[in-house]
Amino acid sequence: MPARFNIAEVCVRRWARRRRSAAAPAIIEDGPGWARPRTHTFRDVAEEANRLSNALRLLGVRPGDRVAIVLPQRFETAVAYMAVWQLGAVAVPLSQLFGAEALEYRLQDSAAAVALVDDVTGAGVQAVRARCPALRHVIGLTGAFDVEVIDWPQARAGLRKRFEPHDTAADDPAVLIYTSGTTGNPKGALIPHRALIGNLSGFVCSQNWFGFDPADARVRSDAVFWSPADWTWTGGLMDALLPTLYFGRPIVAWCGRFDPLQAFALLQRHRVTHTFLFPTALKAMMKAVPEPRRHYRLHLQAIMSAGEAVGDAVFAYCRDQLGVTVNEMFGQTEINYVVGNCARLWPAKPGSMGRAYPGHRVALLDEDGHPVPVGAVGEVAVHRRDRHGDLDPVFFLGYWGNDAATRAKFTGDPSDSWCRTGDLARQDADGYLWYQGRADDVFKAAGYRIGPSEIENCLLKHPAVANAAVVPKPDPERGAVVKAFVVLTPEWAEQRARRTDPEREFDPPLVAELQAHVKGRLAPYEYPKEIEFIEALPMTTTGKVQRRVLRLQEEARARIQAAARPPANDPTER
Repeated sequence: MPARFNIAEVCVRRWARRRRSAAAPAIIEDGPGWARPRTHTFRDVAEEANRLSNALRLLGVRPGDRVAIVLPQRFETAVAYMAVWQLGAVAVPLSQLFGAEALEYRLQDSAAAVALVDDVTGAGVQAVRARCPALRHVIGLTGAFDVEVIDWPQARAGLRKRFEPHDTAADDPAVLIYTSGTTGNPKGALIPHRALIGNLSGFVCSQNWFGFDPADARVRSDAVFWSPADWTWTGGLMDALLPTLYFGRPIVAWCGRFDPLQAFALLQRHRVTHTFLFPTALKAMMKAVPEPRRHYRLHLQAIMSAGEAVGDAVFAYCRDQLGVTVNEMFGQTEINYVVGNCARLWPAKPGSMGRAYPGHRVALLDEDGHPVPVGAVGEVAVHRRDRHGDLDPVFFLGYWGNDAATRAKFTGDPSDSWCRTGDLARQDADGYLWYQGRADDVFKAAGYRIGPSEIENCLLKHPAVANAAVVPKPDPERGAVVKAFVVLTPEWAEQRARRTDPEREFDPPLVAELQAHVKGRLAPYEYPKEIEFIEALPMTTTGKVQRRVLRLQEEARARIQAAARPPANDPTER
């Protein structure tokens, strides 16, 4: 770990200084309906970032100040990050999908001084700007805005394309990124510059060496990276954009929504070799194109996936139809890229989370903070110190303005402690971890401990199912029963829509069929006693299923039914 370290320096500035790499492609922009992509070199990114850094400094932004980045995947987003970091300021990534309340809370809590927006996200920021007193300036990097927004295309013309960067320590804060907020308000995790170094062993392993030859250091990577992951959340930023640029390779910026058919076309057009595809994307691609290599020329060398358990159905699809063994990865905003698979280094076990990536110390702990035996379920925890006894660089600095929450995240002495993730897993004799769900997703039904992931994966193997989520439904006799929310594939949904009476003619047979499908593969107590068909599952902006939303919905329904039920001694019940 170097004492002085800056993400902008290692991801862009060093490549822009070298004649050979300065003209190499860094960002390849593409979008639906585009006649041709736009390629931006490392020199382009560096010079535009220098102009923006000069502008931010003129606007009074100083080291440590927070700058909100409210932008989708595009060239200007990469420029914005580099401009903020070489100034010594802190980037606050905010998704373009955030509504007014989510934007306002994060802008207020971070006390962001400036917001960088485009023609899509600018209106949302402007709508809440009056209620964010710390927000002094809004810069529109693209598009036309009113006089209250700084017009960057016009302002940039008079700014120098050289900039003397601020000298940052490795421990200086670089990113303030907010967690999903499944319980209470979202917490801002403060990520230091050094966290990028902590991510690299996991990135290289999950991407099967990223095109480098481990036996010959002279072999230069030919990797081209793409992921639909938003560059304003941890997966898109720390697992895609930054490590790709760190190794001097190009990343594709898709200026459009994710579509499974468009994804295959993009992989072919740009000869993408490495990708990060979350399970929901892989499921959609699997259902849309069961035999992709019959229709597309693919060049994939590695697929990393994270966010939810992939499951053996998707694992088999990637292996058999895409020709790549998918490497599942596990991490959190606070401690990213700590566990996963690497087909180049250890055999992949379908459905497993993998093993601790090189350097990190990982264990499964019980409620008292003690390691659990092999085969038992415990909470995934990561030690502050790596396998060499040094402080692990992957760790966050703490929660913004919330010391109590920071302390609660750790078990043990501050200098020799475990960081608890809230995710459950079991470990086999070979050291592989098997995801069992969030600690608050696991429930008991009729005395049995139920983890939703295995049931959801089983349902997904049925041709009618596009996606599924399993939660407990309150039951007065058994405490809870297993309930599944199922999203049908377009073909099955269309069949259902053509029925004159779908409740009577279509649903009961399919419910019974899905129940039998699970009964024949899992334990008898795991099959869903009730199945409800819905158009879409509630998802976080990072692509994770919000089972908590469905669980609370079922609890509310149960309360309403209980209130409407006559008392036990009501004579009308006799």
